[in-house]
Amino acid sequence: MAIIKKKIWPECFKAVASGKKKFELRLNDFEVNEGDTLLLEEYDPIKKEYTGRSAEKKVGYILKFKPTELLFYSKEDVEKNGLQIISLE
Repeated sequence: MAIIKKKIWPECFKAVASGKKKFELRLNDFEVNEGDTLLLEEYDPIKKEYTGRSAEKKVGYILKFKPTELLFYSKEDVEKNGLQIISLE
């Protein structure tokens, strides 16, 4: 199991740290597997520095996709409406 460090902006950090936000939408530019740990380090984009706060979250299910490969939505619908990620509890 790996520990993967990633930046997270303050508004998202607060929701993750409190337990309200139970998902992450990330660019698929790094290797992550079920059981890994995401070490989310709060980063202030205005000051361009880390705040020193962090949260560790265990990785559960991972859905990797490219929006243009979604067979159940047309490219036009995705471009018009965008996508949303819905957390299930």
